[in-house]
Amino acid sequence: MSQKSTLSQEPRIVGFLCNWCSYAGADMAGTSRICYPASIRIIRVPCSGRVDPILVAKAFAMGADGVLISGCHPGDCHYVQGNYFTRRRFAVLRSLLDFLGIEKERLRLEWVSSTEGQHFAQVVTDFRDQLVQLRGAG
Repeated sequence: MSQKSTLSQEPRIVGFLCNWCSYAGADMAGTSRICYPASIRIIRVPCSGRVDPILVAKAFAMGADGVLISGCHPGDCHYVQGNYFTRRRFAVLRSLLDFLGIEKERLRLEWVSSTEGQHFAQVVTDFRDQLVQLRGAG
């Protein structure tokens, strides 16, 4: 089986990562050569609190199997309260997805700091595995 056909069977994940922590954590995973699924498409945002619910809905509408929102740990936000806004918005988003008929497990929120490359890789791998299970159950 070719590399291209293998990747096309992987769940497509869109990752909205905050510039200050999560994106740096993903960079740490890459520079440390820690393997994680290549099917994630990373979008760097200034803060996880800036991820508009419309962007999440658009990602699903354009064919994403899952959306990962990742930011700084609570209390460590570069913008002080951004991740608290994210946590509240996330709860509302999950209810909206349920209303739209999209499994709420397809949206995930994780806190990853700039030094947690291994944790970032594990989050993406676990999320990919969860999406594969959802695909098989559906």
